[in-house]
Amino acid sequence: MQSKALSPDEYVASLPEERREAIQSLRNTILSSIPEGFEEVMGYGMIGYIVPHRLYPGGYHCNPQLPLPFVSLASQKNYISLYHMGLYSEGPLLEWFMAEWSKYTKAKLDMGKSCIRFKKISEIPLPLIAELMKKITPTQWIEIYEKQLVSRV
Repeated sequence: MQSKALSPDEYVASLPEERREAIQSLRNTILSSIPEGFEEVMGYGMIGYIVPHRLYPGGYHCNPQLPLPFVSLASQKNYISLYHMGLYSEGPLLEWFMAEWSKYTKAKLDMGKSCIRFKKISEIPLPLIAELMKKITPTQWIEIYEKQLVSRV
């Protein structure tokens, strides 16, 4: 479900109350934990955390007009999604996250390549998400991203 909201605040305000609280809690966790340099924006109909063009002028390779995406947060029809591109790109980070998951929640990990799905709002492991957000700086993300681009060629 892509939102037409123009700002993260507008996105959160548009959600049903139970989702609003969960998304705002996740958003607060991200904002208090993500390293300096990332910026919160709306992108692809979701709340996004990006490397701005002032730090990475080349932008996103699929569309250089767009900043380099890193994390997105969305309220989907049946769950809340947290998309973390570092998990998709960095094997050791993914291994760490999967090993830590059960220390923070009894919920089964429901995950795609970079998408963590939360079906029960009460089982969102906010302390683990906070730790995950601290793991990669914008500079590190740019290095990982560029390394991934080179390996595709």
